[in-house]
Amino acid sequence: MSTETTTPAPAGVIHDIGYQRYAGARLGRRYVAGSLYVHGLRTAFGFGRSAKAKIFPWLIVAIVAVVAAGLAAVRSQIGQVVLTYAQFADAMSWLVIFFVAVVAPELVSRDLRSGVLPLYFSRPLRRADYALAKLAALVTAAWLLLGAPQLLMFAGAAFTTDKGMGGVWDELLDLLPGLAYAAIWALVFASVALLVASLTGKRAFAAGGIVAVFLMTTPIVGVLMVMPSTTVNRLAGLASPSSLVQGVGVWLFEEWLVTDTAAGIGIGRFGPVYGAAALLLIAACVGLLLARYRKVASA
Repeated sequence: MSTETTTPAPAGVIHDIGYQRYAGARLGRRYVAGSLYVHGLRTAFGFGRSAKAKIFPWLIVAIVAVVAAGLAAVRSQIGQVVLTYAQFADAMSWLVIFFVAVVAPELVSRDLRSGVLPLYFSRPLRRADYALAKLAALVTAAWLLLGAPQLLMFAGAAFTTDKGMGGVWDELLDLLPGLAYAAIWALVFASVALLVASLTGKRAFAAGGIVAVFLMTTPIVGVLMVMPSTTVNRLAGLASPSSLVQGVGVWLFEEWLVTDTAAGIGIGRFGPVYGAAALLLIAACVGLLLARYRKVASA
């Protein structure tokens, strides 16, 4: 009778290769959204990117800075205000169109094309957080584009005034409406531009679509302004984002926009209509943007 010996199975061996549990602070959703905002703002001006990516945004910055410096120099020499702060934002607003047309696709179209959104949303980051962080970055960048040169103009006027601190205070009271007007330009333009850019992953198509939205609506305003009805003429500015913002500016900042040498868009008694329309446009763009990213995340 033979006895069978059973060889025991080899026991498993655990090797310590140095992995450790993460013991640091878990920063969470707010930190991720804040990081997206900062990264978006840096992207808008080409920081952390190639030299080629910096050319266009800093060319726009250089143009508005040179204009602001020129206005400050002329005022210091002749003692006369060529453009108020609000009028400066109005005059430079056409550059914001091209700025947001280039920056908005960089912020969102690249992510759509490269397919990294599932990675973003696998973190403690909601879809709305992503969209709002990108929007906040674009609004801030557009506001800085118009607001920073106004600060340059203010510095020039404050150092050359002959009225002492009273003159500096008067300049500050003129500057604040200009900064607020720049914020309205930034909110409207950024909301429209980011919504259009979120519809496609191709940056060229997104940029062309943004420019088309702003420029192709301008002839409609011109046609409505020559209609025989005065009411239609007054409301014509509602047909284009640019003239819509100008109408809001005339309503809120008429003292600083409409002067002896500069006339604003004719809105008559319809200022509150322009204000409500601007709020509705911003709200609609933000709502559609959030809806767009709910769809993207579920795809």
